[in-house]
Amino acid sequence: MYSWEGISEFVAVAETNGFTAAAKKLGISTAQVSRQVSRLESRIATKLFNRTTRQVALTELGATYYHHCRRALDGLEEAERAITDLQSVITGKLRVSAPVIYGERRLAPLIHDFIKQHHELEVELYLTNRQVNLIDEGFDLVIRLGELESSSLMAKKLATRKQVVCATPAYIESNGLPETLTDLNAHNCLRGATEYWRFIDNGKPVNLPVKGNLSCNIGLALLDAGLKGLGIIQLPDYYVSPYIDSKALLPLLHEYQVPEEGIWALYPNNRYLSPKVRLLIDYLGKKL
Repeated sequence: MYSWEGISEFVAVAETNGFTAAAKKLGISTAQVSRQVSRLESRIATKLFNRTTRQVALTELGATYYHHCRRALDGLEEAERAITDLQSVITGKLRVSAPVIYGERRLAPLIHDFIKQHHELEVELYLTNRQVNLIDEGFDLVIRLGELESSSLMAKKLATRKQVVCATPAYIESNGLPETLTDLNAHNCLRGATEYWRFIDNGKPVNLPVKGNLSCNIGLALLDAGLKGLGIIQLPDYYVSPYIDSKALLPLLHEYQVPEEGIWALYPNNRYLSPKVRLLIDYLGKKL
């Protein structure tokens, strides 16, 4: 059975480099700090400090033990803080950024529901397809789709998305059903911002060049063209799912579909995340 006895005293000595300073930090006597650390060393059968009349320094094993103990104390503090936060009123301003269409279709309705639960909270939702700088532009939270670039920000996966190739039943009836990637050469493929579509073929990613008589960098415009039977489209599921459910669009080439990609919440790499940001991240994670 594990015991917390002596852990706080040990960590305090390690961080202040002395028993007297640790005692002052903890508000107890130096003798009590020394006694607790000695008992801890006896319990784990390990010398944690090298002591001289002038200096107290961690041993090699003591340094390893310190890092584990520090994380354990941080976890305990975080647990107590979480309980306190949940019992308090969430107030203040929360700045959130997200891609336009995903923000409109999926995120905004959930944030509206979140505000109904926390009336004292003010939310500024900024929708843009530009990749904002969270720190420089003063955002508390940003939503990113797909593969993340390396950064110092913290990230939590909220959900996933998938790319779907589809067309109307009328288009398929008039132009035939594509069954392989090569078949797309004979079809009118309505492109987005790139000249290729992404697939998986024999377990390997493929960027397949496609051609058609329309290209547009706005997903809703491509969706409208696809719904009007102008050609085949490839769009994220949150654009086309309602129309696939209603049979207005038919999914195609499912066996070549790329794996699902992450939808992420990014936030500053602070030791303690503010209650309002943590609550919103947890809420979105559950609902999405």
